[in-house]
Amino acid sequence: MDKNDLHYLYPGALHVSKEPIFITTVLGSCVSICLWDPILKYGGMNHFMLPFWNGKGLASPKYGNIAVEKLVEKMLDLGCKKVNLKAKVFGGGDVINNDSNMFHIGERNIELAKDMLLDLSIPILSSSLGGRNGRKIIFQTDNGVVNHKLIQNSLRNDEK
Repeated sequence: MDKNDLHYLYPGALHVSKEPIFITTVLGSCVSICLWDPILKYGGMNHFMLPFWNGKGLASPKYGNIAVEKLVEKMLDLGCKKVNLKAKVFGGGDVINNDSNMFHIGERNIELAKDMLLDLSIPILSSSLGGRNGRKIIFQTDNGVVNHKLIQNSLRNDEK
C-alpha cells in the first residue's frame, strides 16, 4: 500500500473496504471503532461525535448508536460474518478546556462503544481511550494493525 491508498475519515462518517487501504482520522472526544475480519482481511472504521441519536432529524453516523450499527451492517454486506469480527477502539479524550465539558461526551462515547460491542459479542482486542489528549489513528484494513499517536492539546491551561 502507498499514500494513494489513504482514506481520510471525517467526523460523522464511516468507511469499509475489501481492498487494502489505510483509513486515518483525528479524534478528540469523538470515538472510532476499527472493525476487522481476519478471515477475509476486510476492514472498516467509523468516527462518531455523540453517543445517542435523539430520534429527531436524520439518523446519522455522527451518533454512536447509529455509527456502530451501520459499520457492522456494512461489514456484513461485504461478506463478513459477525462471529469473525474483531474491534479496536480509540478516542474519547477530555480535550475541551471549559465548563461545557460537564456533559462528559468523551466518557459517554467510550461507554457506548464498549456496551454496543459487548452486546454484539464483538471482542475488543485493544484500545486507547480517555485521558486529556486527542489521537491520530491510521488503520490498515488488510491486517487490522492500527497505529496511533497522542496529540498534545496546547489549548488546555487548567493543569498549570
